[in-house]
Formats: sequence, C-alpha cells, structure tokens
Amino acid sequence: MTAKEFNSCVDLYADALFRFIVKNLKDSDAARDVVQDTFEKMWKKLEQVEFEKSKSYLFTTGYHTMIDKIRKEQRSGLLEPQHESLVQTENTFSDLKKILDRALSTLSDIQRSVVLLRDYEGYSYEEIGEITGLNESQVKVYIYRARLALRNYLGERGQIV
Repeated sequence: MTAKEFNSCVDLYADALFRFIVKNLKDSDAARDVVQDTFEKMWKKLEQVEFEKSKSYLFTTGYHTMIDKIRKEQRSGLLEPQHESLVQTENTFSDLKKILDRALSTLSDIQRSVVLLRDYEGYSYEEIGEITGLNESQVKVYIYRARLALRNYLGERGQIV
C-alpha cells in the first residue's frame, strides 16, 4: 500500500471505525485513542497490507486493540462504570438513542460487537468472523442471541410493538 492509499483509507474508514469502537467503549476519548492506535499499526505494516483488504485489516486490528484496552483497564482496575448523564446525545432522537444504548449495554461484549458490525456497519457474517476471530456459525449464533436479548429487553419495557 502506498502513502496515498493509506490517506485514502483514513478518509474512507476512520469515521466508521470510530463509530464502531465508541459504541462498544462508550467513551469517545478512549475510542479516538483506539482508532489512532489502529491506524498507527496499519502505518507500520504499510508494505504488508493490500489496499483492497485495508477495511478488513482496520476493523480487525481496531477490534483487537479495543479488546486489549478493555482487558488492560480491567486488570489495572481503571475501568469505571459509565454514567448516562455523561453521555452526550443529540436533542433529536435522544430518547430512542438512550433506549437503544441501554439495550445494547445489556449484551455481552462479543454480542454487542457482532450485532454492531452486522446491523450498524453492514458487514457480512464472513467479514465479522475475520474481524472477531470467530467462525461463521459462531457469528450467526451470537447475532441471533443478541437480537433475541434486545427484543426481550425492548419488549419488557414496552418499547416495541
């Protein structure tokens, strides 16, 4: 990959990668750090990464960098619970966003990641498997269980009809 192609990757994928990471971490500063680390790792392997596979590389590396950050914070005891009052939302759709964020927070890390990759970012089951290191059947099971848990959560609260 050339430097020009790398800059193109930044333009094409940085926002989508940030959205995916921030949805999981719920901390925009930490998500920016993960995205920056991900692009730095890609820069260091510039000659080894093909431009055609750069999106998959970025999301795979970003996912693993995020998981490493979570594990490191859990070991060091720095992980603090997130407070809803600190989450900034737009005035429009704020209630719906809060409801969906609460519903997503009930899922396990892996369920949240696969459902966001599938339904929010539009990845195929195969691509999600490459990103997360799961096989395609496991991805389908996690997505099914996550959707079922979301449906139950929203149904219990009278949020869906």
